[in-house]
Amino acid sequence: MIIGTIVDGLVIDHIPAGRGMELYHYLKLDRLQCEVAIIKNASSDKYGRKDIIKVGEVIDLDLDILGFIGPQITVNVIRDGEKVDKLHPELPETISDVIRCRNPRCITSVEQELPHKFKLTDRETVTYRCVYCDTKAPKQRFH
Repeated sequence: MIIGTIVDGLVIDHIPAGRGMELYHYLKLDRLQCEVAIIKNASSDKYGRKDIIKVGEVIDLDLDILGFIGPQITVNVIRDGEKVDKLHPELPETISDVIRCRNPRCITSVEQELPHKFKLTDRETVTYRCVYCDTKAPKQRFH
């Protein structure tokens, strides 16, 4: 398989295998007019399998979503065919509209326009809780 070289753009690497499409939607990459390539289940010496997303222009990314989906994700910034920066998103303190509150009594169940917002309450166990009702979010699967 041949995926073209990026002259100016981003390479989102080390995405947990099978989560590339999910990330594509959260980052709203479908709204871009440039080339976007999603590589699923690529071989990885370190992780076994991984997904990769290549974006054909340099755009602003929500690093909180990247850090939440996979703490091992890296973003390579390419300009004039050369890697000029490598970003390592971190686990965010708060995350909105990625996790949905499962508590049927939570205000987000009634007020549909409210964002589903969660705060990191325990970094070691990667525990997030709803900011409105304090319900614990389901555990995320990181690879």
